[in-house]
Amino acid sequence: MSYDNAVLLELLSKSDESAFAEIYNRFWRKMFAIAYNRFQESQEAEDIVHDVFASLWANRHKSEIESLENYLATATKYMVLAKIKRKERKRIYDNSFTKVPVVELTVETSLHYKRILELVKTEVDKLPERCRLIFNCSRNEGMSIKQIAAELNISPRTVENHLNKALHHLRVAIKTIVCFLVCLAPIWPF
Repeated sequence: MSYDNAVLLELLSKSDESAFAEIYNRFWRKMFAIAYNRFQESQEAEDIVHDVFASLWANRHKSEIESLENYLATATKYMVLAKIKRKERKRIYDNSFTKVPVVELTVETSLHYKRILELVKTEVDKLPERCRLIFNCSRNEGMSIKQIAAELNISPRTVENHLNKALHHLRVAIKTIVCFLVCLAPIWPF
């Protein structure tokens, strides 16, 4: 075809596939050069050119293009920028996982943690029997307040009171344990 760009645009808006093919043949090398100059990679540049022309076809009825070459060049530049942003987001996302410190537990540290858990268990064992039973049903067996109340034939409010009492006791005990550990930190390595 030897039509000028304005006629090609008019034919394109009427879904003329041969007009689209002519536009592609006229401009794909220039758009490829724009994309390739940024990425220096043929596949990336081809993908961008493909996306630009696919967008042109998809929006053929909506777009009001005055200068076809300027429109395609601008669209290519925007696609390049979008691809750069996506790559940067992906790089940041990937790096966020590689920078997560991996904590290796030594045997000594594992023993310290085990000892701390034993201290907490000892504190749970110090709770009054009914309070300990309700706490264990809630934490170890995963029962809800309503389930515990039904099982023990008591009101849900009573279950809540026992759980609050147990949690308060454990908070006080854990603060004591933490203070003890902080005092021992110079001689007890973690």
